[in-house]
Amino acid sequence: MNIEEKTIEEIAQDILSLYRQKNYVEIKKQFEEINPTDIAEIFEEFPREQSTLLFRLLPKEEAADTFVELDSETQEAIIRAFSDTELREVIDELYLDDTVDIIEEMPASIVKRILKNTDGQTRASINTLLKYPEDSAGSIMTPEFVDLKEDSTVEDAFKRIRRTGVDKETIYTCYVTDNSRHLMGVTTVKELLLHDYDDQIKDIIETNVIYVNTHDDKEEAAKLFGKYDFLALPVVDMENRLVGIITVDDAIDVLEEENTEDIHKMNAIVRTTEKPYLKIGVMETWKSRIPWLMVLMISATFTGLIITAFEDKLSALIILTSFIPMPMGTGGNCGGQASTTIIRALSLDEVDFDDIFKILWKEIRVGFVCGVSLAAVNFVKILLIDKLLLGTEGITLQVDLVISLTLLVETIFAKAVGCILPIVAKKLKFDPAVMASPFITTITDAISLLIYFWLATAILHI
Repeated sequence: MNIEEKTIEEIAQDILSLYRQKNYVEIKKQFEEINPTDIAEIFEEFPREQSTLLFRLLPKEEAADTFVELDSETQEAIIRAFSDTELREVIDELYLDDTVDIIEEMPASIVKRILKNTDGQTRASINTLLKYPEDSAGSIMTPEFVDLKEDSTVEDAFKRIRRTGVDKETIYTCYVTDNSRHLMGVTTVKELLLHDYDDQIKDIIETNVIYVNTHDDKEEAAKLFGKYDFLALPVVDMENRLVGIITVDDAIDVLEEENTEDIHKMNAIVRTTEKPYLKIGVMETWKSRIPWLMVLMISATFTGLIITAFEDKLSALIILTSFIPMPMGTGGNCGGQASTTIIRALSLDEVDFDDIFKILWKEIRVGFVCGVSLAAVNFVKILLIDKLLLGTEGITLQVDLVISLTLLVETIFAKAVGCILPIVAKKLKFDPAVMASPFITTITDAISLLIYFWLATAILHI
């Protein structure tokens, strides 16, 4: 079995065996055949001290690529074990935006060491990027891009790419600026290759450039990659001067982070760390989950008050009590479906606040169709299974009608609530994900009980 056919766990075991034999030459040979991302994953199988030693076996360029992929705790351990010379060699190989990302995760003492081992120009660029708001496009951009002048030729462009491209994040997409660095257009290496050397850059560039401002929201910037299939996106300042680019790998990281955050919010979890699940301790997990659980527990008081208010009516017809979970569960499920669908549509910019009445009308119709289906099946199910098969006492046609009509009415209300709340939340500048399953379930539980008891009172005259 060659190394390409082995799993990460199998390769890690091989390297562990070589490590115990102190066969560092063979370990180094194996690392040369493995992708840096996979090497970082292998390092997770080793204690911190061993990871530091193994890291020193990597070639300089591969070491930098691997370092970026490591979790922040391993990065910190390696930096602490490094001499200033070793640290400088790794930092010099990193792209500037990756260096900034690492700095943001490190304690102050490590940050000071990193900055001390960078040259003045790099340090100034790092400080500039760190000043941008955390959620801005400027915070994830890199100033390492290829820029060309519009009055130069294709031959001049290739000379510049060869001379400066080695330190750039990407050389495929090239940006054209004037003498004041204003963004004038964009071209690609493919386009340059298809033209003669003496052609003017200004004659072959695309001037209709899509760009973002340094203070635009980074999530909105990341969405442009999916919409336009970009590999890179230019970032300009308030005076339309090109100051950096966002590359597709950083855009993917942003979308992954935002999606993870939304999933946590939709499930009533406060995100407190960037660590992988298995590396999060019990107390950290407790801290992330307990706040919303407390809020939802207290909010459930309302459903308790509703049941208490109708206690006399329930005591008059005990059978109603056994069916309470059905409308409550169905309402929460219906509201959760609607809210999840609308939150996704909002995140993809498929709908906005102006569409609220169209959305509401659609969900009311969907709720009616779903409600009729649920009510019909439930009506038959209660008569055949609960009454005839199980012989449950107290079930009459009127009781069956109350339960089934409750499902119909509450489904309509739950769909309406589930679609409206996320839209209103976004309009009020709140995160729509907060209005997802747990929160809406609490609201629909209360609505379901009110509908249930109101129909019971009206139909059964209790």
